Amino acid sequence: MNKIVGELKKVGVFYIATEEGAQPRVRPFGSVTEFEGAAYICCGNFKEVYKQIVANPKVELCGMYDATSWLRVAATLKEDARIEVQEAILADPTGPKGLYTAGDGRLAVFKLTDVKAVKYGFFAPPEEIK
Repeated sequence: MNKIVGELKKVGVFYIATEEGAQPRVRPFGSVTEFEGAAYICCGNFKEVYKQIVANPKVELCGMYDATSWLRVAATLKEDARIEVQEAILADPTGPKGLYTAGDGRLAVFKLTDVKAVKYGFFAPPEEIK
């Protein structure tokens, strides 16, 4: 399994930071899957987060493993409109299958590229995840 996907699944809920002009925006996400060896996340293409990602595809994700350690992921998102990747994320246990269907024209799926992931903790040195 892609190590970034594995770590994001371990934290469960992770937060994605985008920007809207000069204003940062943060919201919870939970859907992540591996497709063709890469990490993918998704959202609705009618949401503000989608517009923010299209305007600036550089994002950061952050989630807590427990009370003393957390994961930070910096990445550039690249939209992938293939039905196959939509089906893969919807088939994943974390996928939003109750909200979307593949090819419905509402689901946007993004590949994480230029990824830098680091696990941090109060009692351990930072560990880069590759």
